[in-house]
Amino acid sequence: MSLNELPPLVFRPVLKRIRWGGRKLGSLLGKAIGEESDYAESWEIADHADGMSLVADGPLAGMTLAELIKTAPVSLLGKHAALTQFPLLIKFLDANDWLSLQVHPDDARAKRYNPTENGKTEAWVILHAEPSSQICAGLRPGVTPEQLRSAAVAGQTEDLLNIYNVKAGDCIFVPAGTVHALGPGIVLAEVQQQSNLTFRLHDWGRVDANGNPRPLHLEESMACTDFERGPVQAIVPRTLAEGRVNSEELVRCPYFAIRRHTATTEVSLADRDEFRILMILSGKGRLETSTGIRAFEKGTTILIPACSKSLQVAPETSVSFLEVFGPERVN
Repeated sequence: MSLNELPPLVFRPVLKRIRWGGRKLGSLLGKAIGEESDYAESWEIADHADGMSLVADGPLAGMTLAELIKTAPVSLLGKHAALTQFPLLIKFLDANDWLSLQVHPDDARAKRYNPTENGKTEAWVILHAEPSSQICAGLRPGVTPEQLRSAAVAGQTEDLLNIYNVKAGDCIFVPAGTVHALGPGIVLAEVQQQSNLTFRLHDWGRVDANGNPRPLHLEESMACTDFERGPVQAIVPRTLAEGRVNSEELVRCPYFAIRRHTATTEVSLADRDEFRILMILSGKGRLETSTGIRAFEKGTTILIPACSKSLQVAPETSVSFLEVFGPERVN
């Protein structure tokens, strides 16, 4: 196969077991999990030291995403061909318990703490939520650094946090510097910068099997928190098209853009000189492009190289999917 004509690519999920995970990555999204009950994350597309994507099938099976970028940057990335690392980390998450209260650094601060890392701005699209499911996104209005530090030291942060219920379909944009946490009963799709740098501000007093708490990062968390941001609410989508195909823009920021499409008939996606990612939220069908055809179902994530043109999404049932684009700027 010529690397000048890359087909739509699916990668082997990198599964992460963490104490707050569950089993819904398997039961809801069809991931091949084991017998354990703590599957927390499925890294769908990753180019990171903590997880590297391998092509799942076809002539390129076993090739890493990093190798593809090195050997076929223009075919894969198009206008972003100057990048040496894939800019986005794409995940599904299953929160079966509260995640730690955490904050991520922006690009500049990330490099100070770890020169190999990037900042971490992210967005969540809720696929499933129990009626009582909650998240924390941001601080309440007027919370000061002194108040947050004192509350974190005392292990009593709840009164300072913007905590609210969420439902399937909600999208929450979480810029770097936002204090946040996911609560139990939530399965979501996550789009983020290619980074795994997280600072824990509070872990709800939990300990491991040996009675030891996980390490906290009070100073780093305080330094990275944006105290001007205040509460972060679910976004209001911007409608792009209505009718037999419903399309809306969820997020647009310097690092990525996310659109959500729901369709019962064939959808044409405009040709673009850049990669894009489809995350299938419901339904099944096939993707047809100038470089190949790919069947999909709920839980499938497809990386569409920049060289793929004439994109058609043909549903077999009603299909809902995210269309994710890369950065608007290249540093």
